[in-house]
Amino acid sequence: MKLTPEAVRTLLDAVAAGSLSSADAQLQLGSAEETDLGFAVVDHQRKIRLGLPEVIYGEGKEPEHVIGIARAQIGRGHNVLVTRLDADKQQRVADALPGAIVNRLARTVRVVSIPRANIVSFRVAVVCAGTSDLPVLEECCETLEACAIAYDRVTDVGVAGIHRLFSRMEVLRAANAVIVIAGMEGALPSVVGGLLACPIIAVPTSVGYGAGAGGIAALLGMLTSCASGITVCNVDNGFGAAMAIHRIARSNQP
Repeated sequence: MKLTPEAVRTLLDAVAAGSLSSADAQLQLGSAEETDLGFAVVDHQRKIRLGLPEVIYGEGKEPEHVIGIARAQIGRGHNVLVTRLDADKQQRVADALPGAIVNRLARTVRVVSIPRANIVSFRVAVVCAGTSDLPVLEECCETLEACAIAYDRVTDVGVAGIHRLFSRMEVLRAANAVIVIAGMEGALPSVVGGLLACPIIAVPTSVGYGAGAGGIAALLGMLTSCASGITVCNVDNGFGAAMAIHRIARSNQP
């Protein structure tokens, strides 16, 4: 379906006549408009369907392709988030996009075309076990920024010095949801899950010595946590954790 004035009028008439529900009309509008760049088809209506414009995964893409997709989004008034860019690509993409915000540790680039107010009455605590987990935490925080979700960072509170976590409990208790990022044996989400009733999103990282198998040990530890109800993302997937929070936050809005 091409989003023409006639097509929109047809949908509105169908809703007014009762032959089409407003929800079905929204879905049709949400699948209506794309830009075919040859190397990519940019989905401009994803924000209508999911509440956030298409996020550009940068790894494996040529900088020119990332720039082309980003410009297509900016041309429609969308904000832009690019993830998983190495330092060279970050610089090339940022140089081509006025106002680009680069987070080198997170490997992200953001462009804010239209500032968004934070989702009302929802705040997240983003927790990481150690300093080596910070790249994943920063990717998570950049994604939360793109989602317009307020957050607090709680860093370096791993189980090797568990007293550091207890000194930050006021921040954790005030959160509507908590993202817990940890490598090594991945024990921190179980500790947090035993202390808090809110949703817990756990992210294993590839930090650890040989037997950690690039984060697999932490992943399995989190999947078998004795703190019930913890949701577990893939290894190093700070982006995925933030997007899970985005769905939770939106579902709690009136």
